[in-house]
Amino acid sequence: MNSTRAAVITTLAAAALSVSCSMTPSSGPMGFFVTSVGPGKGGDLGGLAGADAHCQKLAAAAGAGTRSWRAYLSTSPAQNVPAVHARDRIGKGPWFNAKGELIAREVAQLHDGNNLTKATALNEKGQAVKGRGETPNEHDILTGSRSDGTALFGNPNLTCGNWTSGGDGSAMVGHHDRVGPTPDPWATSWNSSHQSRGCSMDALRQTGGAGLYYCFAAD
Repeated sequence: MNSTRAAVITTLAAAALSVSCSMTPSSGPMGFFVTSVGPGKGGDLGGLAGADAHCQKLAAAAGAGTRSWRAYLSTSPAQNVPAVHARDRIGKGPWFNAKGELIAREVAQLHDGNNLTKATALNEKGQAVKGRGETPNEHDILTGSRSDGTALFGNPNLTCGNWTSGGDGSAMVGHHDRVGPTPDPWATSWNSSHQSRGCSMDALRQTGGAGLYYCFAAD
């Protein structure tokens, strides 16, 4: 009896997953992009509010300003202010790039099984972002996050002072092109590959960055 019930539950769960996948359209309006430019102050993005505003500005210039845009960034706890997790800021999905290609159906798939590659991680203009092997290499994308999209705790602070420092500090970055010096998972992670050498523009450039980050439509 119990085995029969378990089999029925498993079948129903698989059917529900199948229905969920089939209900996600294969194409849709832009809900994801890599910023074509950063604010220009390295890791100082004006905090989360400033980073979100920059996403909104770029999206508006690309004709997608009616949506509510959020930066995919985590912050660390500081002075009795709790941490903020990037995965909790970006809505429920699905998200498509500027060419209408599906990036992920929902938050869980975004962090396990997404369609994020150099060919799909486009900026808001629908253009490819330079990666490893190109000049200049801009594949380091600011996130301040673990691979599951949650905040990092402890020292050192890997969020450039919660995105307010353009000098001291460091930031956790991911590789939008999914390419690193080795084929190890950490090296090919889109959101949690390694820390930057600092938070200034010069320091970010030293490891292949340009102060860029991911933006998602949260509505």
